[in-house]
Amino acid sequence: MQDTPLIDPQRCPLCGQPNLCAMEVERATGVKQPPCWCSQVAFDATQLSRIPEAARGQACLCSACAQADTP
Repeated sequence: MQDTPLIDPQRCPLCGQPNLCAMEVERATGVKQPPCWCSQVAFDATQLSRIPEAARGQACLCSACAQADTP
């Protein structure tokens, strides 16, 4: 049996801060949310490659990490 790290979909997988993803808030609470900020941003492959593989498709970046210059 493998130990899989728990991914918190409400936290940024890079910095651990709340990602404020409206889609996740709606999923968790059932309360309709306005469109999420992340649905209006284009993420490039370099940004997405920084996300640990286990967290890909599981948790959104926060806006600060999404806007940060990639190394």
